[in-house]
Amino acid sequence: MPASDYNPFAKREEFSSRNLLAYKILTVLSWLLLVVVGVYYTFDSPHDHYKHHHNHTIWGQNNHRRTPFSLNSVVVSIYWVVVLILQAHYVRYLYSADKTFVTSAANVGSHFIVHNLLSTAFILLWVRAFFWPAEVFLILNLFNLTLLYFRHPTTPRFVHIPIVSAPLAWTYIAILWDGAAAVNARSLPARIVANLFIWGILVLGGFFLLTYKDYTIGIELAILSLAIAIAQLQVHVIAFQWIFAFVIAGVLFVGSLVIGAPQVFGQDRSVRQEGAIVSEDRERAPLLDDQ
Repeated sequence: MPASDYNPFAKREEFSSRNLLAYKILTVLSWLLLVVVGVYYTFDSPHDHYKHHHNHTIWGQNNHRRTPFSLNSVVVSIYWVVVLILQAHYVRYLYSADKTFVTSAANVGSHFIVHNLLSTAFILLWVRAFFWPAEVFLILNLFNLTLLYFRHPTTPRFVHIPIVSAPLAWTYIAILWDGAAAVNARSLPARIVANLFIWGILVLGGFFLLTYKDYTIGIELAILSLAIAIAQLQVHVIAFQWIFAFVIAGVLFVGSLVIGAPQVFGQDRSVRQEGAIVSEDRERAPLLDDQ
């Protein structure tokens, strides 16, 4: 039996009924776990006795430990509500009668389950102010999602957006968010360092836009940069961080529109259409064929 049969992350052309049943159960359970934990700690803080005075809700922790990467709760909450709805739509395809849809959904299932578990662990640690262990889980998830991005470059958009690009964009921002909280980045030197680190968002977004013409991750990073900009403007009117964040959001959004419009409206006929099957020699770009 090939080694790939034992590897849950291997890309397959078809899945056995037993494997599909396992993906269906574990995907739904892990997704529901993340949703329940996320919703619960959005409105209530942990009631543990240990470090009780450091326990807060998700956004209470954000406001308590204000840093140059604190986020606007409204923008990020809307972002995640949309992502979770799209993820529920993805889960539905595991039960589709169309074999192509089922295979596309199941091929990313293992990475999605790992993402759900790691994200749940991050929330449990974040609300309890265990920032350094939380950072470890975020970095592991960044590795997991990056591996997913490059191992499955031809996933249709109904899979790519909610399962690949949106969680990847968030995880990178969350690493900055949690990392700044871990070092308690409130001093002037820390803010200067943050003024440099924030440009990494533009570098990352520009890389995916220019190299892979992936406008989805550009838009997602633009939205999350906007969340940083609004939060920083509310705290420090005279500061560079919110100015830089607005500039980054604007550049990424405009760049995403320029690159994404031909794909969405079909003006560029070389663009791979949603749900299409692509030959192996064209699998280097997640959303667009090679030029």
